[in-house]
Amino acid sequence: MRIVIAGGHGKIALLLCRQLADAGHEPVGIIRKPDQSDDLRAVGATPLLLDLEHSTVDELAAALTGADATVFAAGAGPDSGPDRKLTLDRDGAILLADASVRAGVRRMIVISSMGADSFDASSDDGFQVYLRAKSEADAAVRERDLGWTIVRPGSLTDSDPTGVVTLGESVGRGSIPRADVAALLAALLVGGTAVGRQFEAISGQTPLDDALAAL
Repeated sequence: MRIVIAGGHGKIALLLCRQLADAGHEPVGIIRKPDQSDDLRAVGATPLLLDLEHSTVDELAAALTGADATVFAAGAGPDSGPDRKLTLDRDGAILLADASVRAGVRRMIVISSMGADSFDASSDDGFQVYLRAKSEADAAVRERDLGWTIVRPGSLTDSDPTGVVTLGESVGRGSIPRADVAALLAALLVGGTAVGRQFEAISGQTPLDDALAAL
């Protein structure tokens, strides 16, 4: 499969690219900085230079031609201001969804955030705006004519993968290694499971494949 990943230089995205490439698939990472290209090539991915915040639906759709799936793994980051959380975390996801539809890409997976729907709409605090951006993006993706899956992980860590998780509509607070999130995304893409589902993910006691089968 050819899988185009927005936010291709992010930690989860690079882990996902390596897993997909090792399994014989063709990951493509969308980046906006040319100097990130070598990092993508090093994990077996093809870099695609494109700025989600300054691209049209048609431009992005053209770049998605021939893709089997898209993944939204982009984010403005904790040091960004509220405006960029809306233009990238929210609007970038919606742009990718609309471009996927226009390009005829049927499968899209979104990395969201646990607690996204619990934001304070009256607050201009950066984290509250981030949750709002994720919530509004998720709602828009659910409305699109796509085989979508929305994954809402708990707190992300750089720990080694465990291969055991807890998945569900609401699983309580917890953390999960980025490597396990990447493995989860790869399993969703390759297995075609959990289409039309939104769920939370944290570390747990259930092997990943079993947890997915039980959703």
